[in-house]
Amino acid sequence: MLLDDDGELRPTIFAEMSALAVSTGAINLGQGFPDEDGPSEVLEAARQAISDGINQYPPGLGMPVLRHAISDHQQRFYGLTVDPDTEVLVTAGATEALAATILALTDEGDDVVTFEPFYDSYAAIANLGRAAHVTVPLRGADFQPDHDELRAAITDRTRLILVNDPHNPTGAIFSRETLELLVELAHKHDALLVTDEVYEHLVFREQHVPIASLPGARERTVSISSGGKTFNTTGWKIGWITAPAEILQAILAVKQYLTFVNGAPFQPAIAVGLGLPDAHFREVASALEAKCAILSTGLSAAGFTVSKPHGGYFVIADAAPLGFPDADEACRRLPELAGVVGVPVTAFVRPEHRADYASLIRFAYCKKIDVLERASAQLAELRR
Repeated sequence: MLLDDDGELRPTIFAEMSALAVSTGAINLGQGFPDEDGPSEVLEAARQAISDGINQYPPGLGMPVLRHAISDHQQRFYGLTVDPDTEVLVTAGATEALAATILALTDEGDDVVTFEPFYDSYAAIANLGRAAHVTVPLRGADFQPDHDELRAAITDRTRLILVNDPHNPTGAIFSRETLELLVELAHKHDALLVTDEVYEHLVFREQHVPIASLPGARERTVSISSGGKTFNTTGWKIGWITAPAEILQAILAVKQYLTFVNGAPFQPAIAVGLGLPDAHFREVASALEAKCAILSTGLSAAGFTVSKPHGGYFVIADAAPLGFPDADEACRRLPELAGVVGVPVTAFVRPEHRADYASLIRFAYCKKIDVLERASAQLAELRR
């Protein structure tokens, strides 16, 4: 269930599409989880941790081996110095990290600004905390924000500016100019920056730039990531936060009443993953780019107009050229017509903005190559 912007509960389209995939036997390209295991070193480290008896509550901040690995990772990839003892918090995935952060740092009436389309839990968590959810639309083929609209959305009421980069569902990467403007506006209005960077290593042919690495950003940025997407371990739910110590303590005060702690044997395993050679991270991104190309080609051949993501798990396809102005209807019929499940992008926007994204569908390409090839062949039947 999801809280909408009026605070009412409604069922999610994701549950409906997942059920459709199961009931029809269709290929599920609606949900963003991989269907292949991650690196053997990481999996074996988890097995070893279980055998070694690491099966009870870990420390509240997270196991030291993982906190140090996260600190080393931030320095290695981004030149960020993070104290593993006071500025790192391990969480039950990025979802809990986001929940604890928003609930800890906002009061009733504060604004939480996100880009739109937005990961659905952002709205739900903001509403749980009685904050106001303010959105800035992403426009054009590259799904970029208008800077004047950003300036208008971020005001003295803004408490958090939540930035998902690389972006779900569009696969957009924000320009440095946009990131620098966000830092400038955060200073101007005394807001905090919260970043959702779970796709940080899944960027195609570019280097991810964390906002925290920009001048003037470090002291007011809460950076969130996880190991699930990078190491194909989405079911382990090992995420983390890096933030200035005072901010982190406020988040910890809320986090301890959510899950308390989680995933003891998986924490040292993710630490192993974060220490893998640079070549591994390059290969992960390269493999996903190749999978994206396979699915994008199949969607184009089927008659969709297809966007070009720059990273992440998803590609956006416009169903209007196939005679589907309503992506909700298209997604409900795709299992029957092509044996494939997608998710309408309207699931990621506010009701009043649905018309701007009405015919767009999100498809996941984080699947085995033979699955993507089979999906592409089945989608080709739409041409008939």
